[in-house]
Amino acid sequence: MGDTNGQVVAGGNGEGKRLDQLYQPTDVLIDKETDSLIICDRKNRRVVRRSRRSGTTQGEILINNIDCRGLAMDDQRYLYISDVEKHEVRRYQIGDKNGTVVAGGNGYGASLNQLNVPTYIFFDQQQTVYVSDQNNYRVMKWNKGAKEGIVVAGGQGEGNALTQLSYPQGLFVDTLGTIYVADLSNNRVMRWPKGAKQGTVIVGGNGEGKGPNQFHNPIGLSFDRHGNLYVVDYENHRVQRFSIE
Repeated sequence: MGDTNGQVVAGGNGEGKRLDQLYQPTDVLIDKETDSLIICDRKNRRVVRRSRRSGTTQGEILINNIDCRGLAMDDQRYLYISDVEKHEVRRYQIGDKNGTVVAGGNGYGASLNQLNVPTYIFFDQQQTVYVSDQNNYRVMKWNKGAKEGIVVAGGQGEGNALTQLSYPQGLFVDTLGTIYVADLSNNRVMRWPKGAKQGTVIVGGNGEGKGPNQFHNPIGLSFDRHGNLYVVDYENHRVQRFSIE
């Protein structure tokens, strides 16, 4: 905290396919057990792992030929990856190249057993998978082993009403089951309590812009342990921090 200059920890050698390069990465997580970064290297159609230990310049490919968008890892170190081309989320053991479908996998569509461009994902202690179903304008919840999902936010078509979403992206679910979602084209972050039919706007929602209460396509979000919300403000080329009650 307080640094004004960042440090390159992966890539930084221009776009490309070499193991010391990335091409439009969209998501990253930290694997604490191996002290490494796992990166969705989207335009290279691969998921790569890169050690955080100093002196390491190259990554290794974990999964190839996947149009990945979002990543998550559970306490058992299963890796969850959304595939926007196959409209599915798969769960992988590290080292497993095939994985198991845990959401979608029935082609693109709007049925409860389908997804349409799944982007960001979140899981809870019960291995429940939450996924932003971008082109269906909804967030879906898939219980462990379920054959279809449950709509937990949106699902009322595209729009800016409190019952609607427009290209939902980044996700966070707290221990009470409250969903926080980056509502990309509505330039807002919404909170949906468990079981609610509509959400509330907690930041943004003031039109597209560069003001401190505005976004231009918010795409990712995260919370720290103090309850501060961090939002990746994509088209404004910045990350904003908010104190949420």
